[in-house]
Amino acid sequence: MTRKIADCRKYPSESNCSLTISGEEEEVVRAASEHAVSVHQHTDSPELREQVRATLEDEKAPA
Repeated sequence: MTRKIADCRKYPSESNCSLTISGEEEEVVRAASEHAVSVHQHTDSPELREQVRATLEDEKAPA
């Protein structure tokens, strides 16, 4: 299974967040959504989780 990455550095924020989350897709969606709510004051919803899922990238294997 390909691990996924959510990287806050790719999206501008007032806090200049530098968090990167990696793992299996459902783990990353859950953790990134919780982070978006607790740090960036988003509202938790199915729409937020789908937006997070749409931004995930495949983790590159270490060289």
